[in-house]
Amino acid sequence: MSETNDPLFQSYQLGSLVLPNRIIMAPLTRSRAEQPGDIPTSLNAEYYRQRASVGLIISEATQVSPQGKGYAFTPGIHSAAQIEGWQRITDAVHQEGGRIHLQLWHVGRISRPELQPNGDTPVAPSAIRPEGAQTFISAESGMVDVLQPRALEVSEIPGVVEQFRLGADNARQAGFDGVEIHAANGYLLDQFLRTGSNQRDDDYGGSVENRLRFPMMVVDAVAGVWGPERVGIRLSPTGSFNDMKDNDPVETYGALAEHLNESRIAYVEVVEDSFQGSHVEGRPEPVIDAIRAGYKGTYIANGRYSAQEARQRIAGGRCDLVSFGRPMIANPDLPDRFRVNAALNEWDADTFYGGGENGYTDYPTMADMS
Repeated sequence: MSETNDPLFQSYQLGSLVLPNRIIMAPLTRSRAEQPGDIPTSLNAEYYRQRASVGLIISEATQVSPQGKGYAFTPGIHSAAQIEGWQRITDAVHQEGGRIHLQLWHVGRISRPELQPNGDTPVAPSAIRPEGAQTFISAESGMVDVLQPRALEVSEIPGVVEQFRLGADNARQAGFDGVEIHAANGYLLDQFLRTGSNQRDDDYGGSVENRLRFPMMVVDAVAGVWGPERVGIRLSPTGSFNDMKDNDPVETYGALAEHLNESRIAYVEVVEDSFQGSHVEGRPEPVIDAIRAGYKGTYIANGRYSAQEARQRIAGGRCDLVSFGRPMIANPDLPDRFRVNAALNEWDADTFYGGGENGYTDYPTMADMS
């Protein structure tokens, strides 16, 4: 297949960005920020620089506030030192001709008092402990169970929206090209969206419209900083990670898609399948149909994609772009490998989280191996 006919290598207009290809680097937690302070480092800059040939990099999940932190060694975007650290990364990516969005994150109940300011109890829509959910609080702790959270008071919700708005503003200062709102994988916005974790009986729970209220407040606040054309959102409608479930994902995410369409944000990234768990075998086609029917902007598909399936789904109109996770970890030159159908490096799951350059910046490119 010639490059001009290859769906993966057709350029694409994403909001106000022109992407040279349709291969997206998915947001990937790697737990290598400097401690204390949750500050991105020069090692992180090298990691992202190596992967700048993709159409768009979506950064690892980045906490918008100290309250939003759920894991040791993850970066933040709420201090001057963090902004400076991220500036090194955006500079490195831009020097290579790349584009990068920051993923804005609040973990909600997936945390521990040891990770919270003043040892506070983590917050959630409802005081429901997620069965089997774990985090880590230090290099020595290993994985530990999360505890029961406390429900956010109605009066606190505007303050959390403000955390996202400030994070978005700080991302502008750090030189990003846009932002992605994390509303997937069992974290705070996802917890409000889905019935299994949101059992409120006020304006933020119960009906679909009420469950969408807080996430849409965040979308509007972030779009107010960047303009909707530089904003995306990540969703995981059928994901089970962190003890997540929803009684009717077609209804929930079909309604959300309509609201997101009205907001005119640039894209939705949908986790269709995940090694972390899903309530559906394979891709959830009815949910995908509902999202595509309601939202007319760019659809980024994610989850266990090969290059060939990505080509087929793009050509068939099932998605516009595809984000890759684990293959992107192990193959910094993934577009080059897809272009010539080259073999891929295998990833080392033991080095996904924490550590130094091993399993992070030392994966070879094709040029290194020639």
